[in-house]
Amino acid sequence: MKIKQDFPYRVREIENQWIVLTDGTRLAARIWLPEGAIGTPEEDAESKPVPAILEYLPYRKRDGTAVRDELTHPYFAGHGYACVRVDMRGNGESDGLMLDEYAPQEQADALEVIDWIAGQPWCDGKLGMMGISWGGFNSLQVAALRPEPLKAIITLCSTDDRYADDIHYKGGNVLLENLGWAATMLSFSAAVPDPALVGERWWEIWKHRLDNMPLLLDPWLRHQHRDDYWRHGSICEGYHKEPADIEAAVYMISGWGDSYINTIPRMMENLSCPRKALLGPWMHKYPHFAIPDPAIGFLQEALRWWDYWLKDVDTGIMDEPPCTFYLQDGVPPAPKYLERPGQWVRTHGWPAPADEVETLTLNLGDRGLESDGQLSSDRLIASPLTAGSLQGEYIPLWFGADFPPDQRRDDGLSLTFDSEPYVGGLDILGQPTIAVEVASTQDCGQLHVRLCDVAPSGESALITYGTLNLNLRDDPGTIAPPVPGEPMAVRVAMDLIGYRLPQGHRLRLALSSASFPLVWSPRKRADLTLKAGTPTLELPLSKAPYIPMPFEPPESATPCRVETLRKGEPKRTISEDVGSGEVTVTVEDDMGDVRFEDHGLRVEQRAKEVYTSHPLDATRTRADIEWVYRAGRHEGTGQFAVEVISRYHLHCDETTFYLSAEQLAFEGETLVSEKSWRREIPRTAV
Repeated sequence: MKIKQDFPYRVREIENQWIVLTDGTRLAARIWLPEGAIGTPEEDAESKPVPAILEYLPYRKRDGTAVRDELTHPYFAGHGYACVRVDMRGNGESDGLMLDEYAPQEQADALEVIDWIAGQPWCDGKLGMMGISWGGFNSLQVAALRPEPLKAIITLCSTDDRYADDIHYKGGNVLLENLGWAATMLSFSAAVPDPALVGERWWEIWKHRLDNMPLLLDPWLRHQHRDDYWRHGSICEGYHKEPADIEAAVYMISGWGDSYINTIPRMMENLSCPRKALLGPWMHKYPHFAIPDPAIGFLQEALRWWDYWLKDVDTGIMDEPPCTFYLQDGVPPAPKYLERPGQWVRTHGWPAPADEVETLTLNLGDRGLESDGQLSSDRLIASPLTAGSLQGEYIPLWFGADFPPDQRRDDGLSLTFDSEPYVGGLDILGQPTIAVEVASTQDCGQLHVRLCDVAPSGESALITYGTLNLNLRDDPGTIAPPVPGEPMAVRVAMDLIGYRLPQGHRLRLALSSASFPLVWSPRKRADLTLKAGTPTLELPLSKAPYIPMPFEPPESATPCRVETLRKGEPKRTISEDVGSGEVTVTVEDDMGDVRFEDHGLRVEQRAKEVYTSHPLDATRTRADIEWVYRAGRHEGTGQFAVEVISRYHLHCDETTFYLSAEQLAFEGETLVSEKSWRREIPRTAV
């Protein structure tokens, strides 16, 4: 990545600015302002107001996102934008408490922040909003409230439907990441405000947060089907309304290595505002520094967007086809990729015109995947509850062994259908979908579908997958348990994908009745029967022409100065107890120990997640997670040292989830807070 310093404007940073809300709460902001064109110092931002760009997060501007913030916001400021990075209520140096994600209070505060920014002498009244993940979510949610100053947003790795495509549920099944993220936020929310910025109040603010720490998994696990809890903050609720909820222009971006991809075709199809979409090979990171490569000049592309919508400069960005996709080449499966070769294509909207994407229908027949075959007899799908250990991380995030390795072990625990080799290969672009009839042996059940690329050597690489809780097979808001033995017609749409199947490779469709630790096990092992007939796979194929790399090489502002005291070593291991048959997947998310050289803050964070399942007994499914957070400053202004240990445990029987958690906080060697929770949560939909 090229480090750029010769910007059109000099940049002045305000390290910490208080934004006082109407209820007296102070939110902490970090602001970068363009001081004026180089050579004309008298033209500062206050005498020549500029548009503003807001990023609004709970992840602590002081350390949590400081590294990426310094790559990004000074770059935009150097091109004539006021950039404002705000910590939400209850996070970082901001006052108050945060009791849940995407709460009405969060959005109300954002509206006040926007009004505050628009009223500053350095702002010309026009705003953009951007963010990845949480910041991408609230960019959409705030845009749906239509504040007048907000003209455009860039939303990365986000969703329009909090139940269907967030970190909590997938296909109606409860994701293990639901627990993983709750444990992460229990630790993140216990981070200390920096005494160097807030003074002696730091301890009072920190203790207030610790004493009022919410148990986030409680509501997330109680709402097991799509209800009003999940409808709030889901912008899909506003589709087809008059007037439309979102008027601001929307640029939606994600990567094939991320989990937030299915929202993009829905937003492209259903939003009525100006919109563009971009999908590359990346994991859950901004695409100017994400892996796998090719990284792109995201900041230059964002400037084209901001200049068009906030400065009325015709950059040509709206003259291009609205959807840009990277078709990844099929490569040998690996738990981590630094690069994915492939080809770029563009389509004129989504759904794409028929001359750009067409559908190939294949049957699941006696001879495998074939264009005109039939299934002459029923087939059994009888996976152990330990199937799925090779799925990989739901959200590749910490640069560890997050991607799915060779799938042959899980293929062997599934019912599979293979195609003949495709001599000329295939370009897949869209959401492959199966339509089948299945029957369950129990009044519950799960159907998991994986589409794999099988090389002549036998290696099986995961292309895409889908999952379905059969209790919610017809409607995610309506619980309808299967009747044992009674056939059910179901459709399962797999995740959106752009993939180039190499010449001579086969497609494999693998059906299983469990996928752990992607999702929690059903109430009891439920084998399935795939009914005879003509079960089908609809495979979307790209016919769009390849184009040269459509983006400039990545650039950034000067990186943050960080000293690495201990390098992080994230890893993922799988073990099996041969005697019991239990399989344990252990994920270690280690972010190392670092010191920020500009202000001396030292932060260490690491987590260990342990997920265990039994092949036959669903009541032996369990999970344990521990996070350790340490922070301090050992010299200069604002010396302190704290440690927080946060733990979650979850197990179950057929009717109940048993949840426990604890948090211990220390200042030096002194225990200053000890909190524990115990909950019994009925199993309703899962």
